[in-house]
Parts: sequence; structure tokens; C-alpha cells
Amino acid sequence: MSTNESRQTKADRRDAARAEALALREAQAKRDKRNRAITIGALVGGLAVLIGAFLWVFIPAMNQKEARVTEPLTGVTAPSTANDTGGISIGAEGVAGTSTDGAVDVGVYFDYMCPICGQFEEINGASLDQLREAGDVNVVLHPVAILNRASSGTQFSTRSAAAAAYVAEHAPEQLNAFNSAMFVNQPEENTAGLTDQQIAEIAKTAGVPADVADKIAAGDAVDEFGDWVEGATNLATQNPDLANPQSGAFGTPTITIDGERWDGNWTDPTALSAAVEAAKG
Repeated sequence: MSTNESRQTKADRRDAARAEALALREAQAKRDKRNRAITIGALVGGLAVLIGAFLWVFIPAMNQKEARVTEPLTGVTAPSTANDTGGISIGAEGVAGTSTDGAVDVGVYFDYMCPICGQFEEINGASLDQLREAGDVNVVLHPVAILNRASSGTQFSTRSAAAAAYVAEHAPEQLNAFNSAMFVNQPEENTAGLTDQQIAEIAKTAGVPADVADKIAAGDAVDEFGDWVEGATNLATQNPDLANPQSGAFGTPTITIDGERWDGNWTDPTALSAAVEAAKG
């Protein structure tokens, strides 16, 4: 074989090798492109499935949550004496579920385990009674349960609020006296609180008929109005208009005048009366 033929053969082999390598690279590039397309398609499809599942589960759940937030008292048994905000009005005659026309509504949100609520009652209870009896105010009681955690697992806040609701329903003339007596006998925070039997005995001292008090002792109050207490509590805690301006959270006692939060100095025995006079004007 001549030198020229040998050189041509080597050149042909190089060219063939280069062509084969190029073909292999092009084939690999096509495979890579196809694999990327398949992977992206799978990711897009999987993402679509995840988004669909999220929307399927999350949106109904949010709708349900919104319903609970806006209508937490829907579907629960409420005292016939209560209004749709979880309040029980007491007018001049001292009967739960009544109100005096033209009087200022003073709402009191409280938890029977709350020591500051006890202080509020001690400072303002008598003057509120005087204003109510004079026809100047309707006292609207809002028993709530935000301190169950402070009763050693006995759920005292719920049980005592349910007892107030039970008295409002079955002995409405005695609710005001029962409320006052519960604060006179208020247990210390972070204790077991009072038993249902002890609450029933307090009810009797407040003039609640024995048959009604005995049912409180038997647990009927929670059975009948426990869900209402929970709903009324949720309604209060989820209402931004009742939140403390500093903390942004609901707490007790919270006082309202004609439905608007009042942040006056209730430790001054004259401040609330002055606020009522201003509201009347």
C-alpha cells in the first residue's frame, strides 16, 4: 500500500470516528432533551395534582373555619334569656333576659376564675346595681371560659359559666344575686375551683330554687349549656373589637358601653358611672 493510500485510509477512519462521535452526541442530546421534557411534564402534572388536592381540602376547611369564627353560636342550645352576642341582659326589675328602654347597655365579659374580674365586681358591682335599678343601665352579663387551664383540669370556668346560664334559664330572677354570690365565693386562680355541688350551694344562698340548684349539682348545667359557653367564648375571643389595644388579645374583664369597648379606669369607683352619664348625653 502506498503512503498516500495509507494517509487517506487514516483520514477516512478519523473522519468516520468523528462522525460517529458526533452522531452519538446528537443522539445523547436528543435523549437528554426528551428526558427533561418527560421530567418537567411529570413535575407539572404532580404539582397540578398537589394544587388540586390542596384546594380540595384547604378551601372547604377555610370555609368551615370562617363559619366557626363568624357564627360560633350556630347550632348550640342557648339560654332563652341570652342575646346573639352571648350576653344576658338584666334590666331595672332584676330579671335575666329583660332590658329597660332607653337605658345604656353596660356589657361585662368575665370568667369566674379571673381574680381581676372579682376586683371589678367588688369595686363596681354595687354602683352598677344602683344604676340598673334606677333605669339608667342594663347590665349585660357575658360569662366566658378562658381560664380552664387555671383550674387544675376541673374545667371550672366552663362549669361555672354554664351554671350562670342555667340560672338565667331556669331561675332568671336570681341571676344577678347568683352572679354576685359567685364572686363573693370566688376560688383562687390555679386551684381546682369549686365543685358542682359547691356551686349549687352558692346558688341556693342566692335564692335559686332547690330543684334548680340540685340539677346544677348533678351536672345538668354543663350538659345543657356547655356548648353555648364554648361558643360565646369563641365569639368574644375572635372579635377584634373586644381585643385589648395594647396586647391585641381578648381578656377579662372586658367592659362595653352600648356595644363599644370601654377602656376607662374602672378601678376608680366613679369612672364607670361617669362614662354611663356621658353615653346617656
